[in-house]
Amino acid sequence: MKKPDVEWYNALPKTGPIYDLINTATFGMSKRERLQAVIALGESDDPRAVRPLMELLRDGDPEIRIYATSALGTLKSGRAVHDLIGRLRDKSEQPATRQQAAAALAAIRSNTAIQGLKECIADENEDPTIRSYARDVLSGMRRW
Repeated sequence: MKKPDVEWYNALPKTGPIYDLINTATFGMSKRERLQAVIALGESDDPRAVRPLMELLRDGDPEIRIYATSALGTLKSGRAVHDLIGRLRDKSEQPATRQQAAAALAAIRSNTAIQGLKECIADENEDPTIRSYARDVLSGMRRW
């Protein structure tokens, strides 16, 4: 059986409102317009926003990272779980971003997301504040 040709998809023009937002979030001239674009991507309910937001989790600006983390929680895409767990575990990341990653994982509610939260709680070398927050979001999930 012949392998399907997917190059046609990559050759399609990347135009339209969602791509304008992706471009602004990634390459915008001002921090304010980048943050607004990140927020809009999270509220877009468009699966094309997930990968760019995942890439923004590694942005040099900590404020962009926290907003991207929040946006991924709003989109609730399972594709982002691995990267969000990475943000949660990154002890060099700002505590607020790590807490936002825990909240995003709780919003996604997949088995892998829940496991990531449980591993954070079980890590005795983890910051007690982060462990407590992860415990709170995980127990909040059980109330639903």
